[in-house]
Amino acid sequence: MKRLHKILILLTVLVTVLYSCSTQKDTLVSKNFHALTAKYNVLFNGEQAFQQGLKDIREQHTDNFWKRLQIEPITFDERKIEAPKFNSPGEDFNNKQEENKSATPFDRAEEKAVKAIQKHSMNIKGYEKNRQIDDAYLLLGKSRYYTQRFIPAVEAFNYIIANYPNANLNYETRVWRAKANVRLGNEETAIQSMKLLLKVVDEKEEISKEVQEQAYTAMAMAYTETDTIQKVIEHLNNATQTFINREQSARNMFILGQVYSELNRKDSARMVFQKLANKKQAPVKYRIHANIELVKNSAKDSSDVLLINRFKKLIKNTDNRKYYDELYYQLGTLYEDRGNTKKAVEYYKKSLTAKDGSNYQKTYTYERLGNLHFNKQDYLLAGSYYDSVLQITSKEFDSEKRIRRIRRKNKGLTTLKKYEDVVKNNDSILQLVAMSTNERTAYFESYIEKIKKEDEERRQQLLNSQNFGNQFGGGTSFGNNKGKWYFYNTQSKGFGEAEFQRIWGTRPLEDNWRLSDKTAINSNNEIAEEEDINKSRYELATYIEAIPTDPKILNQLKEDRNDALYQLGLIYKEQFKNTGLAIKNFERLTNLNQKEELKLPLNYHLYQLYTEVGEIAKATRAKEFILQNYPNTRFAEIIISPDKKLEAIEEKEDEIAKKYKELYYLYKNYKYEEVVNQINTFSETVAKSDLIPKLALLKALAIGKYKSKEEYKKALEFVAFSYANKEEGKKAEEIIKLLK
Repeated sequence: MKRLHKILILLTVLVTVLYSCSTQKDTLVSKNFHALTAKYNVLFNGEQAFQQGLKDIREQHTDNFWKRLQIEPITFDERKIEAPKFNSPGEDFNNKQEENKSATPFDRAEEKAVKAIQKHSMNIKGYEKNRQIDDAYLLLGKSRYYTQRFIPAVEAFNYIIANYPNANLNYETRVWRAKANVRLGNEETAIQSMKLLLKVVDEKEEISKEVQEQAYTAMAMAYTETDTIQKVIEHLNNATQTFINREQSARNMFILGQVYSELNRKDSARMVFQKLANKKQAPVKYRIHANIELVKNSAKDSSDVLLINRFKKLIKNTDNRKYYDELYYQLGTLYEDRGNTKKAVEYYKKSLTAKDGSNYQKTYTYERLGNLHFNKQDYLLAGSYYDSVLQITSKEFDSEKRIRRIRRKNKGLTTLKKYEDVVKNNDSILQLVAMSTNERTAYFESYIEKIKKEDEERRQQLLNSQNFGNQFGGGTSFGNNKGKWYFYNTQSKGFGEAEFQRIWGTRPLEDNWRLSDKTAINSNNEIAEEEDINKSRYELATYIEAIPTDPKILNQLKEDRNDALYQLGLIYKEQFKNTGLAIKNFERLTNLNQKEELKLPLNYHLYQLYTEVGEIAKATRAKEFILQNYPNTRFAEIIISPDKKLEAIEEKEDEIAKKYKELYYLYKNYKYEEVVNQINTFSETVAKSDLIPKLALLKALAIGKYKSKEEYKKALEFVAFSYANKEEGKKAEEIIKLLK
C-alpha cells in the first residue's frame, strides 16, 4: 500500500507540472518553460543552421570588383527553390531521410522555426505570452528570404509587425520586409516603409544605429532598382556614417566610390576610396580594392609615384598574396601611364603568373599587353594576346562590349596573320627554288649541322642531370630538389619532359600512345616508321626532295603570294590605318604584279596613300598613270573631281538599280551572253555607283555559264581584287577558292 501511495503522489506531481507547462496556461512557470525550451533548444538549432546557410552563401558568391558590386552580396540560383516537404505521421521514414539529405541549411532553419511556433506558441486570448515566438517568425521569414520565397517571407514579417508591435525586433523586421519587397519588384512600397521607419517612428522612439544602417542600406537597394542614382548616393553616405556592421558598411563605402567613378566625379571617388583604404576596421578585401580603385581614378600626375610606392609596399606584405594578380596589374598600368612600357610589361607578366589569379583579371592583362604590341605595330604578337583574352573569357562575360571590340580587332589580326604567313612561306619556297644545286646543298647542310648541335646539347644536358647509373641508389626526401631518384630531381624531370615533348609531342595517356593513328595498331612497320622520324631530320634528301619543281605549283605559289600582298595592303590601309606598311606591301606588289586587272586598283590605293603622307611626286605619277590608261573609270573621276558633289551621281542611282534588275532578270532567263554584252556597254556610261560591284559580280557569274573555267576564274579575280572590301569581292574570293 505504501508503495502504491508513493506512485500515486509521483504521478500527481508529474501531471501537475505538465499541466502547469501547458501552452494554454498563463503562468510564470509555463511562460519561462516554453521560452527557455524554444530559445535554447529549437531556435538555437535553427539559428545554427541559418548561420551555416549564410556561410555557404558567402562562399558561393564571388564579387567582380571590375564592376559595380551588388549592395547585398548574394548570388541567387535562377531556378525556383521549392519549400521543403516534411513527412506526416505514418509516412515512410526512409523517404524522409532522403528528403532531408537534399534540404538546404535554410530549409532546416525554417523547419526549426515552424517547430518552435507549433510547439511553444502561447497565444492566449489573442496575446502571445512566449517572448521567443517573434524571434521564431523572424527566423522563418529570413530563411524564406534566402530560399527566394519572398512572398511567404513577407507574410512572416507582416505577422510580426501586426502582432508584436512592441517587440524589440519590430524595426529590424520592417527592414527585412522592405528588402523582400525590393526582390519582388515593389521598390516604391519598400521606400515608403523605410521613410516611415526613419522619419515618423524616429520622432517617437530612438532607433538603434545598427537598424538605421540596415534601413539606409535597404533604401539604397530600392533606389538602385529605380535608377535614382542621387538617392543611392545619399543613402549609401548615410549607411556608412556609423560603421557598426563592418562588412556591409565597407561594402557600401566601396559601392559609393564606384558610383562616383561612374559619374566621372573622380575627386569624390578618390576621397571615398582613400578613406576606405585607410580604415583599419574594414575587411582586407575592401581595403586592397580601394587602393586599386585609387589607381583607376588617379589624376595621372606626380601622385603616381606615391601610388607606385604604396603598391610595392602592399606586394611586400605576403598576407596579400591572393591579390597579387590585381596588384601587379595596377602597378603595370601606373608604369605604362608614366611611359615606362618595359616595366609595365614586366608587371603585366607577373600578374599573369600570379597564383590563384582570376581569369577575368587576366582578360584585362592580356588586353593591355595586346594593346602595347599593337601600338608598336607588332601585330602578330598583339593578335596572340587578344586570342588569349577570347580563350579564357567565360560565357558570362562573352557579350561585354569590351570583349566584342577585342573579337572584332582580333578577327582582322587573324586575317593579317594568315596572309603574312602565306607571304613568308611562299617567299621562302621561291627563294629555295631560285637557288642553284650547290647553294641548296650548302644551305641545308648548314641547317642540319645546326639542329644536330642543338639536339646533342639537349641530350647531353639530359644525361648529365639524370645520372642513370645511380638514380635508384638511395633516395632522399621528397622535398630535396637534388635527390638521386629521377622523379625527385625537378631539374632532371624538366629536361626529360622537354625531350619527350620534342620527340613525341603531346600524347594522351592510353595504350599504344606512340601511334598517332590507332588504325595502324597491328603494323610493326608503322611503329618503326614513327620511331625513325627523328633520323630523317638529319638527311639532306629529306629537304631537297621537298622543294617543288612543277611550274604550275610555282605559278600558284606566286599568285597566292601576290594575292596575300594585296590583301595585306588593304588591311593595313583600311583597318589598321598603317600607311607605311600599306605602301610597303602595295609597292612590292607593283614590282611583282603581272595581272592587268590589278594595275588600276593598285595605283589608285598608292595615289591615296602617297597623298596622305605628302609624297607629291609619287602621288602625281600614280595619278597620271590612271588618267592616261583608265580615263573613263570611277577612279579617274574621283581623282579629277575629289570635291565634286554627288547629287548628279545620286540621281542616276535609281536608273542604275532599275538596269541591274533588268540584267538580273536576263541572267535568270539563261541569257548569259546578252547580260555580259549589256554590262560592258552600260558600265562605260556609269561613272560612279554603289551598284558597280554587283554588276561586276553578275558579269563574272554570267561568263562562268558559257565560257571556259579560266575565263570565269579571271573575271572573278578582277572582282575579288577590285572590290576586296565589298561583299561582292569576298563572295568572288570564296568562289575562287572553291574552283581551286
